[in-house]
Amino acid sequence: MTTVSTPSSPVTPSKRRINYRWRVVDIVVAAVLGVAFAVVFFGWDFVYAIPSKPLDLLLQGSGSLVYGVWLIPAVVGGLVVRKPGAAVFTEVVAATIEAFGPGSQWGGFQTILSGVIQGLGAEVVFAILLYSTWRVWVAVVAGAASGLSMAINDFVNSYPGTGLAFRLTYGTGAVISGAVIAGLGSWLLVRALAKTGALSRFASGRTANLAA
Repeated sequence: MTTVSTPSSPVTPSKRRINYRWRVVDIVVAAVLGVAFAVVFFGWDFVYAIPSKPLDLLLQGSGSLVYGVWLIPAVVGGLVVRKPGAAVFTEVVAATIEAFGPGSQWGGFQTILSGVIQGLGAEVVFAILLYSTWRVWVAVVAGAASGLSMAINDFVNSYPGTGLAFRLTYGTGAVISGAVIAGLGSWLLVRALAKTGALSRFASGRTANLAA
């Protein structure tokens, strides 16, 4: 008796559903990241002028090429937690502690507002992509968008009345810095953390989900 095998139906992988509900671990880890980067901010606030001032002497506004350090929490928070609001939340936690921490150079509401605006820049990119892809180019674009948001906020609050040449230089530097330092840098950092197993409670802990 001959058995005729029928081809099995092709298996279509189900689309990954995005869980918009925050778990306690999501809140805790995003907050811890924010606190950790606030500590980084405390140090960076005192040394950022070392690279930025020579750049500004060469070309006014180009000091923004190193300002991407202040944008890292937004991109890292988004890449790790992968939930709506993670980029803003992590950036705002870092900015709030920076604003009110002991010995802070920056204080008050304006610093927190800057954190909100910078976080929103990255958040918009993740939202447009429906929190569904986390490749390196996404991190780079998110960082660049955060840098653009930072520049626009600074034009209004820190550099009102500046000329077009300064704004173009400052804005370009902010976008480049956001893309490279906050974008690529955050992606590499999260990938390194994933390899250590520190992110095992998250989808970002599987390095395959951070493929280039």
